[in-house]
Amino acid sequence: MQPIVVQHISKSYGKVSALRDVSFTVEPGELFGLIGPDGAGKSTLFRILATLVLADKGQAFVNGKDVVKDYRAIRREVGYMPGRFSLYQDLTVEENLRFFATIFNTTVAANYDMIRDIYEQIAPFKDRPAGKLSGGMKQKLALSCALVHRPSVLFLDEPTTGVDPVSRKEFWEMLQRLRQRGIPILVSTPYMDEATLCDRVALIQNGALMRIDTPTAIVEQFTTKVWAFRASDTWRLIRDLRAYPGVESCFAFGEFLHVVMNAGPEKVKQDLLAAGHTDVVYQPANAGIEDVFMALMRAQTEVP
Repeated sequence: MQPIVVQHISKSYGKVSALRDVSFTVEPGELFGLIGPDGAGKSTLFRILATLVLADKGQAFVNGKDVVKDYRAIRREVGYMPGRFSLYQDLTVEENLRFFATIFNTTVAANYDMIRDIYEQIAPFKDRPAGKLSGGMKQKLALSCALVHRPSVLFLDEPTTGVDPVSRKEFWEMLQRLRQRGIPILVSTPYMDEATLCDRVALIQNGALMRIDTPTAIVEQFTTKVWAFRASDTWRLIRDLRAYPGVESCFAFGEFLHVVMNAGPEKVKQDLLAAGHTDVVYQPANAGIEDVFMALMRAQTEVP
């Protein structure tokens, strides 16, 4: 049985279409990523799956149970970590954990093996109010509370947003260990680099899924040549490259700009130098998930 099944889900808030005919499945033991920017519809979908919001159209099932008809049973079986830190800020780390265990009629001791690796990292701060924790520690506490009742499915809505790079890396290492225990995980993130850490991903924008596949397969299907450009004035370089004839897209990736274009790179370089740019360099670039996402977004906006 597939632990998560989403069939033609649509949801609107007034005139704003948050989700448009979304369908996908998550396999047993799979770490499935929902990748997209803020406002793409990720949180709305999580709220539907967590039985907090009703869809306008379509159906969704968690462990074979309907999210509308069987919402009580689903709430007992899933672990849900919303995008915003939602624990009690004035309760201590230990008090929050005991409180959530009590809600599910269990104890921290009964399921401590589920959270040991995570909780031991924040145990030195067990008497500190949750509101006084750092961003990374808050997320580890929230994950511990989502796991304390031994859920069979885990929903994590943007768990690393606003967290420092070291804590992000540690958090994903924890998710990999949970995945090895066979827990299916649906996680959303706006960070494209985190897509490569998932078994499969769905790229979402404006409430619609643009592509579903493994990260490797998605990149391999992108055959367009990408060039990396750099110059002394990055912002001016972006402006001029985007206005250059034959340039289809130009986006910043670290210290370079990834450029898809019909023009030859050497001619572009010479024209940039003639326009007053300095220290212009270019090189072939390996396409990544970001390049695919930008191309799919561009194709989406070009559809009449």
